[in-house]
Amino acid sequence: MEGSSSAKAPSRIHGKDAMTSQTTRVSAWSFARVAPVLLVSACFLWAFASTLADLVHVWRTNDQYSHGFLVPGFALVLLWLRRAKLDQASVQPGWVIGSLLLALGLGLRLAGVYWYFLWLDAFAIVPCVAGLCWLLGGWAAWRWAWPAILYLVFMIPLPYRLSTALSAPLQSLATSVSTFLMQTLGLPALSEGNVIVLNEARLNVIEACSGLRMLMVFVALSAAMALLTRRPLLDKFILLVSAVPIAVLSNILRITATGILHETTNSETANLFFHDLGGWLMMPLGLLFLAVEGKLLSHLFLDVPPPRPVHASALQRVRKQPPMRTRSPRQTSLRKPEKVPPVLAKPAAERR
Repeated sequence: MEGSSSAKAPSRIHGKDAMTSQTTRVSAWSFARVAPVLLVSACFLWAFASTLADLVHVWRTNDQYSHGFLVPGFALVLLWLRRAKLDQASVQPGWVIGSLLLALGLGLRLAGVYWYFLWLDAFAIVPCVAGLCWLLGGWAAWRWAWPAILYLVFMIPLPYRLSTALSAPLQSLATSVSTFLMQTLGLPALSEGNVIVLNEARLNVIEACSGLRMLMVFVALSAAMALLTRRPLLDKFILLVSAVPIAVLSNILRITATGILHETTNSETANLFFHDLGGWLMMPLGLLFLAVEGKLLSHLFLDVPPPRPVHASALQRVRKQPPMRTRSPRQTSLRKPEKVPPVLAKPAAERR
């Protein structure tokens, strides 16, 4: 009997074998979690390979959207910075919302291909990525990844009609305000349509100089700054909305500086600044404006400090104090008046 009971006793693994089995179990669990993500990512890249290639071509050839190369990288950095918000214990597939978002993305892609509307084909990336996020991790994954997914919108070029509709008013605004600033500085500037006449020089504010490129870049920068900084929601909204006036102001200063260089130096130096140096300097100028705005907002809107916690010793001290005895109004009214000793008459000697 003893031999049979000892034969049925479970065998235990000790030492190096136990560590090896535990490591194998952990690696198998990690691979089971990572494998679906890798498989879905590979399928997504295969399905949108042509669309991604078109986006890369636009980023390379169009200066207005050259910042598109930085958007996916920033999205990955944002995911890494928000890794503490991912609750791995509550990760579970969200089939309903994920399927709806994925169907929406695929529908936009099919509509864009059918009607040759390439913007829909590119925009379909965002709902598809959101749907895959819900299918893989549900609400827990979406709560962690939604800022990075929505930030992908900034890598998609604007539709041609919308870009053209925005460029015309921006051109007119930049021409009129730059002409006014030059006249205020004493320069003989005169605007003719989208052309600024300076004596013999003529500054053509063409569509590429409307400031739309700066507007797209500054909106992306403002959104990144709002996502990275720990500020109230109102401050973040103000930072995001202020990208529009900052971009317009930067473009106006660029055109005005070019006109000043035309009058003080030669045309070659002015054109070099307008086409090359001015474009590079506008980015630090916009970042400086955003930094100054953030500093002003930190002084304008003050955070209310949280209440100080009351220590237990102070509470015990208050509880130990004896209660104060108070008299009711009835007891006060029924109290006997105190006897006042009579005033004795002073002797005649003292009165004299």
